[in-house]
Amino acid sequence: MIGVFDSGVGGLTVVKEIFKQLPQYQIIYFGDTARLPYGTKGEDFVQKYSVKITDWLIKNGAKVIVIACNTSSAWASDLLKKRFPNTPIFEMITPAVDDINNNHKFSKIGLIGTPGTIKSFAYQKRILKKNPNLKIIAQPCPLLVPLVEEGKVDGLVVQETCKEYLSVFDNENIDALILACTHYPLLKKTIEKIVGKNIKVINPAENLAKELKIFLKNNPKIEKQIKKGIDHQFFFSDEPYNFEKIKNLCFGKKFKKPIKILTGF
Repeated sequence: MIGVFDSGVGGLTVVKEIFKQLPQYQIIYFGDTARLPYGTKGEDFVQKYSVKITDWLIKNGAKVIVIACNTSSAWASDLLKKRFPNTPIFEMITPAVDDINNNHKFSKIGLIGTPGTIKSFAYQKRILKKNPNLKIIAQPCPLLVPLVEEGKVDGLVVQETCKEYLSVFDNENIDALILACTHYPLLKKTIEKIVGKNIKVINPAENLAKELKIFLKNNPKIEKQIKKGIDHQFFFSDEPYNFEKIKNLCFGKKFKKPIKILTGF
């Protein structure tokens, strides 16, 4: 199976992109809803639970790990690769950065994410390492994850909250805006309306899924170890609020996989 984890339901947007690129593989998903959001937690905290969840996923059949959380990607990906050297581990940041630097001619980029992701400077460092001439304007948006977790992805409250955060870009003439949180693609339509058609809104999950597809094609020994089929599994450390609504937004109403709660995780 492909193991995917996030602090909550936002990682389902990553699963959605994996389904598009790799529909034949089984997914085992873990959402740490008992401790969400990771974006306002400290580095040690995020690393501790990222290690714990990754270990659990591997013990339950995951042959590849996808960190479907930008904060965990920023603060825990290097640690996870050291702790689990025999398991391929994919994170959100590198595929998006590679796509930006290799396929686009941007001069100024906007970046929105949780306080933890923005504070880590992970995106900024990696983008500027390859393209030091780019200007990056970063904006933390701590209220967006709680809104999505409550199932609020449109309406007046969402619009006004997004407008407040995105106003920092009003006079900056950015070329693109990176959604550096896996919850934010559920707000993409609202964000695109606010920033306008001339700004490319980038969902890093799309780049990650493409990279994973290429990796499995080039590594047949690992690819053969991953179970095929649609027997996907979804686990949470606490009852996810409005899971059905968010699941339907990602996959449609016909997708009816049950969830399991791991109490005491």
